[in-house]
Amino acid sequence: MKKAVALRHISFEDLGTLEPLLRERNYEVHFIEAAVEDLKSVDALEADLLIVLGGPIGAFDEGTYPFLKHELDLVAHRLDHRRPLLGICLGAQLIARALGAKVYPMGVKEIGFDPIELTQEGEESSLIYLKNIPILHWHGDQFDIPPGASRLASTPIGRNQAFSFGPQVLGLQFHVEVDVWKFEHWLVGHASELNSAGIDPRRLRGDAAALQERLALASRAMFSAWLDGL
Repeated sequence: MKKAVALRHISFEDLGTLEPLLRERNYEVHFIEAAVEDLKSVDALEADLLIVLGGPIGAFDEGTYPFLKHELDLVAHRLDHRRPLLGICLGAQLIARALGAKVYPMGVKEIGFDPIELTQEGEESSLIYLKNIPILHWHGDQFDIPPGASRLASTPIGRNQAFSFGPQVLGLQFHVEVDVWKFEHWLVGHASELNSAGIDPRRLRGDAAALQERLALASRAMFSAWLDGL
């Protein structure tokens, strides 16, 4: 069997719909709790696929959260060897930083279900399966596109929503992996952020319920196409 390792920062921001797909494709799935486990002892190259998940902190917050320095080192080592790597939200920001790009606050929260606009490169990538599909955005920071990477998608609020760095590396600012059947965990876990941003969780809950099947199908198709390309 192949091995997929996911670096997780908060319990409910997990692999979502990607986990059963990986298991169907003969991956053993392992989680590393990035904030509390010894990242210095993790072999960055052992897994066939490394996934760096999201979380409610900034990719530039290693002064406040020192484990991020070790996580950046692990990601950089993986990148140096061009091993398959997927980053989602915070994970994509960490990959961008490791590749030499800036990550910074946008000055506004982008939270809600909205479609992305694909670039020409995005139209030719696995993200084509997300075209015209409202997907979950939940972030206040943005990455610049790293040198040598391709910008794949944007929104009116955030110009840089996804990038690829060769066929092995994909960074997604949005949460196409979210399992909307378990979305209440997000609404409860991020209740303070929603309140401070003036966002009604009832609207997000309704959007999630209306999009369940479309999102699940789009997520499966996109991740399947990307995994095929590895």
